[in-house]
Amino acid sequence: MGKKKKGRDIEKTYTVKQTAQKLRRLADCLEAGKPFRIQIANERIYIPAKITFNIEHEREGKNEEVELQFKWINE
Repeated sequence: MGKKKKGRDIEKTYTVKQTAQKLRRLADCLEAGKPFRIQIANERIYIPAKITFNIEHEREGKNEEVELQFKWINE
């Protein structure tokens, strides 16, 4: 299903149902100004309440990708 890339990049494929559940939890946390915790490929990630959020679209030939990105600095 998912795979671990070289370095620190982790990628995991989820079912539609799992993705919807994660997005609902994320939306609830964002609206409430609370941090969000998620587990990706067996690694727990803590996303603080104050983040920069962007959506990225990539196109290469016939392949397209949309990425939801959350960025923050660990202090």
